[in-house]
Amino acid sequence: MGTMDSSTGGMIQLVITTVILIVAFYFVLIRPQSKKQKEEEQMRSNLEIGDEITTIGGIVGRVVNINDNDDSMVIETGADRTKIKLKKWALSSVNGDKQSDEKKK
Repeated sequence: MGTMDSSTGGMIQLVITTVILIVAFYFVLIRPQSKKQKEEEQMRSNLEIGDEITTIGGIVGRVVNINDNDDSMVIETGADRTKIKLKKWALSSVNGDKQSDEKKK
């Protein structure tokens, strides 16, 4: 009967250890990733015409048109004002004063 109690105690300890590991993985890996994803989605939804942006490919330009129907935007880049149509998911960051003002709020 004593061996049965020690194996039950070992199982409880194993379950507790497993639960602690799962909670640790959540706070170290899953939660920060979902928080970052929400911030990126908010940045893309708050995009306005005239914002200076950087794409994930490193292209810097100014937004001249936003099309919510197909989730795209048109940016102007370079001295000759070349226009490029991009999907919103290609947006890496919004540069300039507007973004820093929003962070202060």
